Amino acid sequence: MTGPPPLTGIRVLEFAGLAPGPFAGLLLADNGASVLRIDRAVPDLTHSTNSSDLPPPTNDLLTRHKSSIAVDLKSPSGVDFIKSLLPHTDVVIDPFRPGILEKLGLGPDVLLGINPRIILGRMTGFRRDGRYKDMAGHDINYIAVSGALALLGRKGEKPIAPGNILGDFAGGGAVLFQGILLALMAREKSGRGQVVEANMVDGASYLATFPRMMLKTLMWDQPRGENVLDTGCPWYDTYETKDGKYMSVGALEPQFFAELLKGLGLSGIGIEKSRNDRETWPELKATFERIFKGKTRSEWEKVFDKTDACCTPVLEYGELETDHDREGDQRPAVTLRETPSLAVSEGSSSRDPSIGQGPGIEGGSYCGTALYAGEGGEETLNSWLGWKRGKDFEVENGGLVKKVGSKL
Repeated sequence: MTGPPPLTGIRVLEFAGLAPGPFAGLLLADNGASVLRIDRAVPDLTHSTNSSDLPPPTNDLLTRHKSSIAVDLKSPSGVDFIKSLLPHTDVVIDPFRPGILEKLGLGPDVLLGINPRIILGRMTGFRRDGRYKDMAGHDINYIAVSGALALLGRKGEKPIAPGNILGDFAGGGAVLFQGILLALMAREKSGRGQVVEANMVDGASYLATFPRMMLKTLMWDQPRGENVLDTGCPWYDTYETKDGKYMSVGALEPQFFAELLKGLGLSGIGIEKSRNDRETWPELKATFERIFKGKTRSEWEKVFDKTDACCTPVLEYGELETDHDREGDQRPAVTLRETPSLAVSEGSSSRDPSIGQGPGIEGGSYCGTALYAGEGGEETLNSWLGWKRGKDFEVENGGLVKKVGSKL
């Protein structure tokens, strides 16, 4: 029998933002935390009693298991309402540029002064103390100055940005999530909260620890695109197939390389002995390209499935979404056997909880669900604290404020 997700009972206030901050909140929510997003108030629209007048959803699709309240943070009464929540909150996520939270009157000293156990998770792009700290930027800029972007790309070509995966999500939101977890663990010992600062420059650079160290070794000491792991090597690359799809090859070890050659029909002609001679790489890569284009991806799968050739299809999310036999059903990133996370893919609540507890979410993590400002937030306040509109709080210009005379 399994227990509830590990972060059950943790209460999180997430100031609305995009990408890294919401992703950290999503990771907390997927693991059982109750995450309440704080959105901008829209007069006569947010928290309206007229259900036909709903505010438009925000661009944030990282909303599963979350709810929202709308608050006017430019109003003293709105800031007071946030302050009334702080004694009952474990984590606050700050996605703003440096100094914004302080200007709102909700800086670290204020938050920790109200609740010494609170953990403030702060997410920025550039370092708070670096030369770029006052500049605007996006994922591509952060990974550019981290050094990681310079590693990515083929020989003779410009660096290639990997979407916004490396900065916003891996080096940003996921790293902030890690910091928040560490702070929660430290609080168990000290009884005190603290400020957790994460930035995408350091996060991306930390993720590049191995290749950065390899730059001073024979494995990665050549220009971009000419090394073993950056598409310079014939047996660590992708190859187009007859039908315009691709196979991936990662046959690094000799025994795996031998299996690859066997599948390609190249065994026994001396390639195994000369493979470490870089002078042979261009010709060998051209040979691989020609052979892979001779069959469709499906045909190559039949050749290499259940072998140790380290040769697998490059699958696209469009096909994974409709083919769970290819492991397309999305799952939590890790499995906790005793206290598994919440399910991502839709399915029966009675299924093996090791792939996630509960029925999953609409869209199965292929279609994001937008959250409009104020959606579900009043129910969350009631669940957390028993607060109700009219008794404990009311709506002023579309935002929640303390009711006059209440003891919040």
